[in-house]
Amino acid sequence: MSASNHHRAPRLPDFIAIGPPRTATTWLHEVLQGHVFLPADRKETDFFTRFYDRGLDWYADYFRHCEGEMPVGELSPMYFASPPARERIARDLPRCKIICSLRDPVERAYSNYRMLRRIVATKVDFETAATTRGDLLESSRYGTHLAEWLATFDRERVQVLIYDDLEANPQAFLDSVCDFIGIARFPISSSKVGAERVLAVNTQPASPRLAKIARDVVGWFVDRRYHRAANRVRESRIIKYMLEGGAPFPPLSGDVERRLREYYRPEVEKLENLIGRDLSAWKFARERTPVGATASRSAD
Repeated sequence: MSASNHHRAPRLPDFIAIGPPRTATTWLHEVLQGHVFLPADRKETDFFTRFYDRGLDWYADYFRHCEGEMPVGELSPMYFASPPARERIARDLPRCKIICSLRDPVERAYSNYRMLRRIVATKVDFETAATTRGDLLESSRYGTHLAEWLATFDRERVQVLIYDDLEANPQAFLDSVCDFIGIARFPISSSKVGAERVLAVNTQPASPRLAKIARDVVGWFVDRRYHRAANRVRESRIIKYMLEGGAPFPPLSGDVERRLREYYRPEVEKLENLIGRDLSAWKFARERTPVGATASRSAD
């Protein structure tokens, strides 16, 4: 290694997509591969939430390969509802751009809930989890948390994406991200995932006991930063069966949907005021597509 490379300042993100969960961050991560620098070996470092005490050098090691002119980024859905993460990003990456993707709160929460059930992180019914479980509650407080991000960062450095726009026109959705982070637009068809669904969660685990074993096995590798091994284990047929081999999740009942839309309405209305957009479709119950029906976009 040359002296100039040895003393080169570490690259850190020029942009971070903060989520919340199940709002297409994984889809964006896959589509942007090769057009921006992303963390080595894994999508989410969780640095600004779980691992901040390990220091910036630990974080920078995920970007050790980033030599060149492409922007550096991270996509981490756990940052949106975390005030400490917001404050740390503002302090450590003061020029960082923020991408916030938001989705119909009932659909997002039910997708998030199915993921939690898959990894045996909750046993209660969806409505109970959505109205009592802290992480589900906080990640659905769209207006409250977005207002804090906008107050912390200059508005021109915060891009708000609406998942409905991805459903309607994925190329235009991607183009808007490219323009914001400062890279050339490219055809969505050049990505290996294109407009396909990523990380859909339509089926339950084969059994809670097997799912817990699978979760713990993958977690063992992740905790030790054996991320490539964790990915191989996660994609193995036996682990996928343990996590996904059960019956389909049932569709959301109309009564539960109506109650939750009423429950989330104040936060949606705060969001409408912040971004100047009518989101009436998120506030009132409508005819639903059954879980498991054909879809063409990311669920994450």
